[in-house]
Amino acid sequence: MPIFPVVFKYSSRREGDHESRKKRLAAAWTQGLDSNRRLRYERMIKDSALIQIQGVTQHYGVRPVLKRIDLTINAGQLVAIIGPNGMGKSTLLGVMAGTLSPQHGRVLINGLERKSTVEAELAIRRTTVFLPDKPWLPKTQTGREFLMAVGKMYEIPGDSLLDHVDRLLKVFELERESDWPIRSYSAGQMKKIALSASLVSRAKTYLLDEPFSGGLDPSGILALKHILRRLVDHDQATVVMTTPVPELLEELADSIVVLREGEVVAHDSPAGLRRQCQCSGSLDEVIARLIHPRTLENLDEYFREE
Repeated sequence: MPIFPVVFKYSSRREGDHESRKKRLAAAWTQGLDSNRRLRYERMIKDSALIQIQGVTQHYGVRPVLKRIDLTINAGQLVAIIGPNGMGKSTLLGVMAGTLSPQHGRVLINGLERKSTVEAELAIRRTTVFLPDKPWLPKTQTGREFLMAVGKMYEIPGDSLLDHVDRLLKVFELERESDWPIRSYSAGQMKKIALSASLVSRAKTYLLDEPFSGGLDPSGILALKHILRRLVDHDQATVVMTTPVPELLEELADSIVVLREGEVVAHDSPAGLRRQCQCSGSLDEVIARLIHPRTLENLDEYFREE
């Protein structure tokens, strides 16, 4: 069965979907176990904290970018980190990914602490992919060669890898360019091949820094939205992504982490954020109230003066 078919049935998000997925997963995992072991596994899945960020503080020079961050991300969710530019979104994701070492605090993934031991770090990397905002790409390789190399690094079986690479190139409309050197790609095409390299890994955890930016065209945005939701809903993968804008998140995110001045000011579902703000408007209005509470007042004053 194809993992990423070109056309998906894209269902709307409903509160409680994540809980029902966890129950289905628990049922599948506990078939045939005795009652004591079943209870233990069900408790483990119920309290499944995939990523734990504990007391993380990160400085660049004397300027604190992250301030005493405590955050838990459960398995099988798509979580978006949102906030203004320069407020620590990419830094927080980099700390999760292990490319940055915080001055204080620690990060655990699947119960393993990042950079605690070589064995723990390798175990995390085998199941985790990090795509930075501006990734390095091997410009002299073709797109197909790059995807094949990444898949082999993640030990994807040969026939399955060949099939998956072909489908990724098709869904991101890179079939014609697949055997061209990456240096000849446009900015948007480079973004697509970088995203494809992340997806070809078949990882269980995806850390994506602004995956919808960087010149991605409307067809690429549509494809990526469906693929990310498919990964979470059908493959029980976990996706953590950053974005500076909330427009995509209403139908995409299970929960949203709102950063302001290096601190988490909210972490909830879109519906939960509305309740917190006592606001029934659009998600961008809700986020604006959390990040820039005076923005709407300033707009009212601006228009009153006309």
